[in-house]
Amino acid sequence: MKKIFLQAIGTGLLLLFLFSCDKNRVFEAYQKVPQDGWHNDSLVIFEIPIDDTIQHHNLYVNVRNNVNYKYSNLWLFINISQEGESGITDTLEILLADPAGRWLGEGFGGIKTQQIDYKGNVFFPSSGIYSVGIQQGMRDEVLKGITDIGFRVEKTN
Repeated sequence: MKKIFLQAIGTGLLLLFLFSCDKNRVFEAYQKVPQDGWHNDSLVIFEIPIDDTIQHHNLYVNVRNNVNYKYSNLWLFINISQEGESGITDTLEILLADPAGRWLGEGFGGIKTQQIDYKGNVFFPSSGIYSVGIQQGMRDEVLKGITDIGFRVEKTN
C-alpha cells in the first residue's frame, strides 16, 4: 500500500513538472461559464499583460463543452483591445463535433476540451494590458453545454 502511495505521489510530481515547463506560454486562463447557460449578451473577459513588443505570438481559444451541447459548432465574437482603443473584432467558428456527431477534442467524463488556433504570428504594438472579450454568437439567447472558455498566448519559435 505504501509503495502504491509513493508511486502515485511520484507520478503526480512528474506531471506537475512536465506541465509547468511550458516555456512558450505567456498567458493561459479559463473562465467558467454559468451553469444555467451562457447569455448572448455576456462577455468572458481576459486581461493579458504584454511586456514584449518584439516577440511574435500565437493566440488560441480554448473551449470545454459537455456532451449535452446540442450543436456541432460554436460561433464566437472576439474583441482584442488595449486601454482607450477600439481594438479588433473577429468572428470565429469552432467545430465541436464531426459530421457523424462524434465529439472532437480530448477528455473523459462527459467534458471535451479543445484548443483552437485563433491567430498566428501576432505581435503586440505596445506593452501594457490587453483585454480579450469573447461572446457567444449562436442563435440561442442562453446557450447551454459550454462549461469553460479559455484563452492562451504563447511565444512563436
